[in-house]
Amino acid sequence: MTRVVRFHRTGGPEVMQFDDLPVGDPGPGEMRVRVEAIGLNRAEAMFRSGAYLETPRLPARLGYEASATVESLGDGVDGFAPGDLVSVIPAFSMNDYGVYAETAIVPAYGVVRRPNGVSAIESAALWMAYLTAWGALIDIGRLGEGDAVVIPAASSSVGLAAIQIANSVGAISIATTRTRDKAAALEGAGAAHVIVTSEQDLPAEVNRATGGKGARLVFDPVGGPQVERLAEAMSPHGVLFLYGALASGPTPFPVIAAMQKALTLRGYTLFEFVRDKERMARASAFIQDGLAGGRLKPIVAKTFTLDEIVDAHRYMESNQQFGKIVVTVPH
Repeated sequence: MTRVVRFHRTGGPEVMQFDDLPVGDPGPGEMRVRVEAIGLNRAEAMFRSGAYLETPRLPARLGYEASATVESLGDGVDGFAPGDLVSVIPAFSMNDYGVYAETAIVPAYGVVRRPNGVSAIESAALWMAYLTAWGALIDIGRLGEGDAVVIPAASSSVGLAAIQIANSVGAISIATTRTRDKAAALEGAGAAHVIVTSEQDLPAEVNRATGGKGARLVFDPVGGPQVERLAEAMSPHGVLFLYGALASGPTPFPVIAAMQKALTLRGYTLFEFVRDKERMARASAFIQDGLAGGRLKPIVAKTFTLDEIVDAHRYMESNQQFGKIVVTVPH
């Protein structure tokens, strides 16, 4: 038996509960892992509240991302052995698997080796953030030297990963934040420019930072009315990636700016490529090279224990964090 966090109805953090469930043996293409640390993601809070890309099948598990140790392997799983230190990455539906648990069954296609020299806590803070940013900025957006990218909600783990990735390829990272509270921290985290949207005019500040050229890429998890201002700040033929829907209201299509500048606005998630072995190999190589070279380093905002999972979700939804929230799993 193992303790598993599940919810039997959708709602706020308080709907999560611990259920004692049999672990079982891994099936074909699966492995059983002992979870050491869990990285929290907004997607999990949205899934729990019934506002995610897919509807939870109740009672539902939670958790996309974890550091773990392999316990046993199912048929057909090659390249791993019991005792291996691994990371579980977001590559599956939470209706099928979840890592908010002491021990979990996970699909082998959603497991990678833990990078050398990276702790369990850092590894739990790594993959969702850096894979999400890499896929949009590098793989699809071809961000390169001298390009400008606007990064709204930049104090999130994905936003901070985007800043580091942009800086690592010589691009101009333009972070935005709603209030001045996190502006200094964003500058300290390497953002070339920080725009406080409650005080400053976003298009004017982007134009100032880019010498009037505008930003070729926007990497936005928020949506909502600000999309029109972001479009105004973009250069001709720019691409705006929407990878989240944190805004409570509808997201307009900025038709005038889009026509004037021939802009592309596209929805995006890392699920576009995480099951593609070739693209995942490129992503992993880029991330591990950046880690080894010191250009990439996950920022952990705060840690909780598994017993504090409800408090951890409340903290995530408070928007106080700067970086990743990690939950440790004592054994």
